[in-house]
Amino acid sequence: MTVIGITGPTGAGKTTVLSVLEDMGGAVVDCDAVYHSLLRTSVSMQNELKTRFGGEIFDENGGLRRKAFGAIVFGDQAALADLNAITHRYVMDELKHMIAEAWAKDRPTIALDAIALLESGTGGLCDVTVAVTAAEEVRVRRIMARENISEDYARARVAAQKPDAWFEAHCTYTLRNDGSRAAFEAKARALFEHIIVKEDI
Repeated sequence: MTVIGITGPTGAGKTTVLSVLEDMGGAVVDCDAVYHSLLRTSVSMQNELKTRFGGEIFDENGGLRRKAFGAIVFGDQAALADLNAITHRYVMDELKHMIAEAWAKDRPTIALDAIALLESGTGGLCDVTVAVTAAEEVRVRRIMARENISEDYARARVAAQKPDAWFEAHCTYTLRNDGSRAAFEAKARALFEHIIVKEDI
């Protein structure tokens, strides 16, 4: 089984790529969803966060007070580093468990979808990594249509992320998505067929 890391800036087409992999029988893991699930369900992780940041970061129902917590960590580099150190261990353990499950089910591949795949170290779990990129103007239009937001806000979202060149330089392969959906899906399928065969040799 091949573990493929999927990353790239917002609006580039990662969702389409993941749909292709699922259609090929692969398992797909949204790493951000795993993180948010653990925030709700992992008592051990919650307790470590409470010890470091205080019990008031969670409400009476066990939910994270996101705005209050964000105010604590995003203005303090040391606090953010501590948050990442705590949560990263739990996320990595869960991802390893999910990879093992996919292996046991004889899946041809499993894809780990994470915008911070490379920065977080999650890419170390992968056999190969794929950057999904697209022209800035294309991404802006896609984000506007998808999220019904203004052009200014969409441009700000795009500008806040790393450029395509960074993703392309740090990944094993690149899927460029500037054309039609059908053409992009065909390109993605061809690449994944190549990767799965190559990595299984």
